[in-house]
Amino acid sequence: MAEKLSLAVIGGSGLYSMKGLAETTEHVIETPFGKPSSPIIIGTLEGQRVAFLSRHGIGHFITPTEVNYRANICALKMLGAERIVSISACGSLREDYAPGEIVIPDQIFDHTKNRARTFFGEGMVAHISVADPVCADLSERVLQAVSSAGVKPHKGGVLITIEGPRFSTKAESNVFRAWGMSIIGMTASPEAFLAREAEMCYAIMAHVTDYDVWHVSEEPVTVEMVIKTLNKNTETAQESLRLLVKNLDTAPTCPCQNSLADALVTNPAAIPANTRKKLAFIVGKYLK
Repeated sequence: MAEKLSLAVIGGSGLYSMKGLAETTEHVIETPFGKPSSPIIIGTLEGQRVAFLSRHGIGHFITPTEVNYRANICALKMLGAERIVSISACGSLREDYAPGEIVIPDQIFDHTKNRARTFFGEGMVAHISVADPVCADLSERVLQAVSSAGVKPHKGGVLITIEGPRFSTKAESNVFRAWGMSIIGMTASPEAFLAREAEMCYAIMAHVTDYDVWHVSEEPVTVEMVIKTLNKNTETAQESLRLLVKNLDTAPTCPCQNSLADALVTNPAAIPANTRKKLAFIVGKYLK
């Protein structure tokens, strides 16, 4: 039986380990969708059991497109996680979201092209609701934790996910601004949508590292710029996570935990045995 985990953290660029974890164990998981990006570290933080996964692998060798998002979410679900906080770098598309600041977005715009976006298929169909793609309750908790860590975060905003690994052209960046996007990154999609299919709460702690390439008085984004800002923000991220975990004293009660209840449309008798087995980690409770 899976261990009960208070939180799973997916670390992005600049966050490859989690400070303060004690009594750690390393888990190398094989899922029906392949191997996750890295071994998953489970330990104790503030008396709670927490899992950590490095999205781009140890040493950062996996591009945003190459990340096996399905395996990552599946592995965390199999290990007993109910909540996920994604730590990610992002570029700002707004003057008031400045480099060095933190945004807790409430919307996602998927502008990727080459990624597996769902666990379903192969004889089983589900239409998941993602009108509000992140968990409102967990996002509010992350917001409060960041504030308690001494940083004033921005609440809300639209995160557009591009394919990458290249940065945007100026023309693209200005179009995204015209569309009303707030910040830009490369990993929220399909991660957030897979978490919803897996009935897991998902929130994003986005660290603004640059003004993308649209800002006429700032230098265009570079890897050096991103890493430099993230290194400064790492301590804030670690302290925010500690404070978040400290206050996660109850199990989730939000709708995320039952998001598949009205989403499955395939007649159970028509589901192939292999698919039923493959998706047992998320649909098992509905197909008894």
